[in-house]
Amino acid sequence: MEELLAERIESCHETVRFRWNRFGPMFAAEIKKKRIWAIRGFTQWRCHLDEVFVKINGEQHCLWRAVDHEDEVLEAVATKTRDRKSALKLLKRLIKRHRSPREIVTDKLRSYGAAMKELGLDRRHRNKGRHINNRAENSHLPFRRRERAMQRFRRRKTLQKFASVHAVPTNHFQQERHLVSRKTYKQRRSEAFSEWRSIMENVG
Repeated sequence: MEELLAERIESCHETVRFRWNRFGPMFAAEIKKKRIWAIRGFTQWRCHLDEVFVKINGEQHCLWRAVDHEDEVLEAVATKTRDRKSALKLLKRLIKRHRSPREIVTDKLRSYGAAMKELGLDRRHRNKGRHINNRAENSHLPFRRRERAMQRFRRRKTLQKFASVHAVPTNHFQQERHLVSRKTYKQRRSEAFSEWRSIMENVG
């Protein structure tokens, strides 16, 4: 074990950044394509929407995120404003790719209500209750950890790319270890790695 741990891959940060910029979006697109078709066959699902503030060069921006009922990040949209137009952009992208959910849960920001009224989704909107949107609130925590590791962002385009690409592998390898038995967890993890290897072969 000591000899195995002593073997390391020598590479600089610039190499890792170059590989991520080149192959990250390609891997994410392949995984997301399969997951979109899977969720389209399931009509009774709930979507949680929330926004988080991110500073770029000292200026405050807003990252809008959509999370489903199983904690998977569906969409992430970076904007400069926190208004109806930005909420509408997130909703249009969400519905175009994943179709309309049975229920949409948000906080009490009025921008969501105005955007859903424009799209005719106000009957599915739900924004009452103190802890009703905790699933989306808790989903911000992994992003905040990545943000600190990246030492923040310099451009909104970089934020958009980072949030979109990194959410997909997280969805792929997140197996809910605390909810399943060890046997089920190992089986799902093996399937995830097998699918990941096949995607790498297809893209490469």
